[in-house]
Amino acid sequence: MDVQRLRILRELADRGSVTAVAQALRFTPSAISQQLKALAEEVGVPLTEPAGRGLRLTAAGLALVAEAEHVLAALARAEAAVQALRTTPHGVVRMAMFPSGARMMLAGLLRRVAGTGIDLQVRDLDMTPPEVPVLAADHDLVVAHRDEHADPLASGRHRVVPLVREPLDVVLPPGHPLGRHRRLRLDQLAGEPWISVNVGWPVDDVLRSLTTRTGTRPRVVQRINDFAVTEELVAAGVGVALLPRWSTDDRGGRRFLRRPLAGVRAARLVEVVMRESVAERPAVRTVVDALHATIAETTGEEKP
Repeated sequence: MDVQRLRILRELADRGSVTAVAQALRFTPSAISQQLKALAEEVGVPLTEPAGRGLRLTAAGLALVAEAEHVLAALARAEAAVQALRTTPHGVVRMAMFPSGARMMLAGLLRRVAGTGIDLQVRDLDMTPPEVPVLAADHDLVVAHRDEHADPLASGRHRVVPLVREPLDVVLPPGHPLGRHRRLRLDQLAGEPWISVNVGWPVDDVLRSLTTRTGTRPRVVQRINDFAVTEELVAAGVGVALLPRWSTDDRGGRRFLRRPLAGVRAARLVEVVMRESVAERPAVRTVVDALHATIAETTGEEKP
């Protein structure tokens, strides 16, 4: 089977449409369709079927995609073996990273990678867990986060490397009466105005999961995705919020108060996701090792 056609089939599985595949691979949609048709003829069974105005993979198509990832990963390992003969890893590594994660680790990461021969190109992107596989189609590495109670990414075609469990703390405006407590229970916060993120984003998932488990429903007055803005609002007394421990700037407690939750576990899991076919590249492995080292330096947490 033609390797390029297998790549096209994988891209269709990840991107969902012929148009999106064509844009990503810089072909015309008709050329992509012809390659998919040729692969189906080569295999001898239909690999796609109509779905509305587009296409979806058949059971045979899904099975072939799973095997295609093994083939592409094997080719990547062969390339990695050749690259390993070089004195140092080199090349471009494209990374997507959620913004507060970038705030926590990007400067340290870039410092560690500098001078290695690796051209690390980073984009900070808001992302929900369902978007991560699509981002992994466009980037070598995706640094993502999810509620620790949410299901992990279920894909045999992606490698997920845990980086750190980052606790979420309650942040309170300066002088807030609850600041006299060392830890806070959710029932103590029942009447407070909350600043959360958009529905479906990981920290809101945590807040909603805590609601389910405790029966305490928060009153959300603002939904802001940029944690830096949330910090400003809390400092101004607009409300309280759940913010990640190591990527929040409380300026030593002078800007606002930070207290851990009592009686419940609330955290986000920070992970790096990549396709199996890029995971063995020496440059990619070097960047992942640098991520672990940066996290350890920032948080004092050992590698998971």
